[in-house]
Amino acid sequence: MLNKQKAISELVSEWMSDPEMRESIRHHRVVEGKEARYAPFPERLHASIRKALESRGISRLYTHQREAFDLAFSGKSFTAVTPTASGKSLCYHLPVLQSVLEDRSSRALYLFPTKALAQDQMADLHRLIEESGEEILSHTYDGDTSPGIRQKVRKSGHIIMTNPDMLHSGILPHHTKWVSLFENLKYIVIDELHTYKGVFGSHVSHVLRRLIRIARYYGSDPVVICTSATIANPKELAESLANRQMELIADNGAPAGKKHFIFYNPPVVHPTFGIRRSAVLEVRDLARRLYQENIQTIVFAKSRVRVEMLVTYMKEMTKKKLSDTTIRGYRGGYLPSERREIEKGLRNGDIKTVVSTNALELGVDIGQLQACIMTGYPGNIASAWQQAGRAGRRQDEALIIYVAQSLPLDQYVIDHPEYLFGQSPEEARIHPDNILILMDHLKCASFELPFTLDEQYGEFDVQELLAFLASEGILVQAGDKWHWMSERFPASEISLRSASQENVIIIDKSVPRDTTVIGEMDRYSAMTLLHEEAIYIHQGTQYQVEELDWEEKKAYVRKVDVDYFTDANLAVELKVIAEDECEERNGHTESFGDIAVLAMPTIFKKIRFDTHDNIGSGPITLPAEEMHTSSAWLSFERPADWTESDLTDTMTGAAYAMHSFIPLFVSCDRSDIHVVPQVKAVHTKRPTIFVYDSYPGGIGLSKRIHGMWPDLLEQTAGHVEHCPCESGCPVCIGAQESGGNIKRRVAELLRKLAG
Repeated sequence: MLNKQKAISELVSEWMSDPEMRESIRHHRVVEGKEARYAPFPERLHASIRKALESRGISRLYTHQREAFDLAFSGKSFTAVTPTASGKSLCYHLPVLQSVLEDRSSRALYLFPTKALAQDQMADLHRLIEESGEEILSHTYDGDTSPGIRQKVRKSGHIIMTNPDMLHSGILPHHTKWVSLFENLKYIVIDELHTYKGVFGSHVSHVLRRLIRIARYYGSDPVVICTSATIANPKELAESLANRQMELIADNGAPAGKKHFIFYNPPVVHPTFGIRRSAVLEVRDLARRLYQENIQTIVFAKSRVRVEMLVTYMKEMTKKKLSDTTIRGYRGGYLPSERREIEKGLRNGDIKTVVSTNALELGVDIGQLQACIMTGYPGNIASAWQQAGRAGRRQDEALIIYVAQSLPLDQYVIDHPEYLFGQSPEEARIHPDNILILMDHLKCASFELPFTLDEQYGEFDVQELLAFLASEGILVQAGDKWHWMSERFPASEISLRSASQENVIIIDKSVPRDTTVIGEMDRYSAMTLLHEEAIYIHQGTQYQVEELDWEEKKAYVRKVDVDYFTDANLAVELKVIAEDECEERNGHTESFGDIAVLAMPTIFKKIRFDTHDNIGSGPITLPAEEMHTSSAWLSFERPADWTESDLTDTMTGAAYAMHSFIPLFVSCDRSDIHVVPQVKAVHTKRPTIFVYDSYPGGIGLSKRIHGMWPDLLEQTAGHVEHCPCESGCPVCIGAQESGGNIKRRVAELLRKLAG
């Protein structure tokens, strides 16, 4: 039986008084709630919209919603930075609906990072339109839209909701079928701005340049509205993405309830190697306690396997006691009808505990939950706050529990809780001038509309590049224009998720005689992520690579359910092609430039999720691949009392620690960037640590690191010094096989380089 529900504050007080619990609770912080700040409806707000809002009990707007409305109708593009459940959708729905009601020819294009999110937002917009009593036509346009509906959408849709991939290949190249949209395009809405970073964001920036170029061809100049979770540079990112001046709305007027944050570190079970009890088991026990206290809870797990493990653990507890429908999983791979059923169960309270991948991190409506448990650090502050925002929406008191794993970033956050509560130090970066990405989209733009001989493409002067494409037989100059002459359809050759055209297609053969393409990956990344026997994770589902046909660029995979991931070793040779920047500082040299990377995968290891134990390995047989990319590098003199073996071990440990900490400073995954130490680099003839982008041409990550060496080195050194292990462990510098106190030398080197 479930207990009578306790107040969150009462439960936290009990936990803080429990000696066993208190030992693992490293920090408890209360974030006080805040009152809402309101502004009256704008005078020009249409009576039908007022009626719709009032039917929801809304008689005035939050201040940030009113500011958004006023900016939109003054013709200014803007970015609104808002937390979960702050009414952000009204920041764009209200000006868009008002525009349509004032001018029935007005059109708006909504862009969401995923198809599922677009469909969820469409349901909310449909309800708002229905409550207004007005006939405003809104549609999703994606790969699931039937041919019969597509023609109707193109001709009469006031509001089109889509995703970047569909816009890139299904709308822009066919703009002549969308004349009514582009002639009357008043607003472009970009939701979840913070997700557009790295390679994906760099591609989307060009999709938007192409979109605005076509809109201007048809005589419209749309206002761009962005909404974002908290990142360090929302205005800069929006301006880089949309190539225009943006206003920033950062002062959020929505109310917030009191939140209790508990930072929970599982007990150490192997002191020498810094290994702690499984975070999954700790989360299971904590979720059980909350379930028994009748507190509705969302548990975030990082993979489909962990979601299903936790759901199984939880359901075992309810056998013969309660219906197991009160505990559900939620992840990619569920049918839309099943996801809608779970969302409804959460909203009406029938489901007490839901275990989810980050699929519920974005703005799906699941009502007001009371508690959130994060299994490990989500990877960036924006995601952490998105997950935390799922509990205590608006005025309710809430409990957020962060359960750390035995990983460097997790342990850093558990030791530095202030990192989550200050201004985010992470920046979301894109690199629109990556030459490979730029050339790909220049081809698409040329296919869509001819370039004139004096035309720029966004902020880029591209006449030399257009002349190059003409020399390749792709374009031809006729009069004062460059015309497309190739028989190819360029948009079909580009994946927005990769910087390279040389992609490996990933084919799922889990169902006999029914193979399905589920994704693609650039060849360089495929060497370490798609080799035979690799575990590949796609939308939270695990697959094992059964065959990699390198010549045909195809990887054949099958669904599996395992408790490990794979990690491949690369033998890397680096050659500096160009040194663009070089500065001497505190006895070492900091440089930035272009490098050639010759990489050959050698072996892979099977690493258990919870303990990071190595449970197996195997060889990788693939040819070497060369990639040109951007890199930052540090060169220094070898300490006189260090042997070559000392230097090798110390640099390896330092590189491991630095690689773990880069995501604290630049919003990226560890796989987006590589750190390679060389005892005697060819270019410098000195010990050198290279940090380079994992993508051909670079995406700006190493450039950012070049400007923040002291901060990165200082933070990394502090973490190594404060790690409780004796001589190095996976939490700080990696497991050390050689003797001696490598850990002390790693900290010494990092401190010296930090200056």
